[in-house]
Amino acid sequence: MRTSEKPADVRTAAAGLSGPASRKLPVPPRERKPALAALAVLLILGGALATTLLVLRSGDRVSAIRVTQQVGAGQKFPLAALQEVKIAVNDIQYVSWSQREKVSESFAAVTILPGTLLTHQMGVGVSTELGQGKATVGLSLKPGQMPAGIEQGDRVQIVYVPTRASQGETRVLAASALVSAVGDKSRTGNNSGQITVVVDSSASPEIVAFASSGEIAVAELPGAR
Repeated sequence: MRTSEKPADVRTAAAGLSGPASRKLPVPPRERKPALAALAVLLILGGALATTLLVLRSGDRVSAIRVTQQVGAGQKFPLAALQEVKIAVNDIQYVSWSQREKVSESFAAVTILPGTLLTHQMGVGVSTELGQGKATVGLSLKPGQMPAGIEQGDRVQIVYVPTRASQGETRVLAASALVSAVGDKSRTGNNSGQITVVVDSSASPEIVAFASSGEIAVAELPGAR
């Protein structure tokens, strides 16, 4: 009986296919994706442009005026109370720092609180407080005759407080006087100090007379600022 035998080359080919090399599939060449590459370039350029715009916009600032202390309505703006600040450009018409000298010659139209950025509507050329019919009076007050924390620009009542030797009754001499200046309380100690107030000229003689005898007291009016 004859046994069929496979040719040697067939067996060799079969043995070769059964080896490790036969299990490796051919790897197709990588396909290039030009659309993704272009998108990456656009993103990089876009980020660089955004950064440039931010840098440019950060330089769009102007010098404005910030008030560092309270200025009462009708009171002159002290030059020492004006501070330069850099702000971003916007639609609000703030007063430029270059106009600080002109501002120091004007008066507050309303009470200006510390930290306020000054606008053109906040100042006037003529004071409504220091005009005709007004007078400034200096008061030297003792402890207990004025509350703590009185500042320039506050509104106060000036009250006649008679001593036991005086014959009279307590009464209001000025219902709403503007404090135009405050002395250095640290030099006098306690709560005493000197203040200058703006009152009606018709009331100033009586206020001066009672102040000289120590029969004046001051009450603050926080709601009248």
